[in-house]
Amino acid sequence: MRYPLVFIAAFLPALAALAADVHDATVERVVSPAWVIRDGAKLPVAPGTRLRTGEVLQTGEGSRAELRLPDDSVVKLGSQSRFFVAQSEWKTSGTPLLTATMRVLTGAFRFTTSALARKTTTRDITIRLPTVTAGIRGTDLWGKASADREFIVLIEGAIDVRGDGSAPVRMDVPLTAFDGPRKDGAAGISRITPAELETYARETEIGGGSGAQTRRGPWKVTVASTEDSGAALQSWDRLRDAGFAAVIEPSGSRQTPVYRVRIAGLATEADARSVAAHVEATLGVTGARVSK
Repeated sequence: MRYPLVFIAAFLPALAALAADVHDATVERVVSPAWVIRDGAKLPVAPGTRLRTGEVLQTGEGSRAELRLPDDSVVKLGSQSRFFVAQSEWKTSGTPLLTATMRVLTGAFRFTTSALARKTTTRDITIRLPTVTAGIRGTDLWGKASADREFIVLIEGAIDVRGDGSAPVRMDVPLTAFDGPRKDGAAGISRITPAELETYARETEIGGGSGAQTRRGPWKVTVASTEDSGAALQSWDRLRDAGFAAVIEPSGSRQTPVYRVRIAGLATEADARSVAAHVEATLGVTGARVSK
């Protein structure tokens, strides 16, 4: 079965991403809207999206993203975050070593190295907020950069952290926070409570039924179904511009084709219904259908 070039063009960005083997982080799960800024273009993010050095991952209002690094460390991003890998080198000869510098321009993040990864790999990673920098070898930490405050919370392990223009400070006590200079003048290290950490962690966790896409999610939302390839492509464009990694799935015959515009890979029925409601509310479409 043959389809118009306008339909084939819908797949070119995905094919380009698959062809790019060099990457510094891979998206494992995402709650849209979310984009990657690549070669000057703003493209929607989906599970499996590979980020290369300098490419900015941007999350929208209420969205989340979970990235996996080559050493199996995980970076989670909260709503309205902007993140990129500034430098990365992954050596696999001998004991694997990841050397990287990551930037969090705005928003909340969590960096976690699993117990297994700590034993089997080594790392020299710098995470830089606008005015606060943390050097880590393998740990669990949470942080946030906003207009009012920049701070990093140590959950487990040890880090060396500093504000711009100041000497590094070793943090090795769980549930301690390092503040960069704030508008109210506060700065330095303080203790936080488990309840505060739980509140912070919710900003970067992907909750159940929140609209999570995964690599093998069985649920999908059909936003449009049409025999008009131009209308299908227009719907596809709107969704992708809005930060949803939609696909066009053809069926039928050459004489009577049907083009279905879908958001696939959703983890549960509740996730699919959440996405359907979001798309209808934000884009003004009606009749979005949830199915497996």
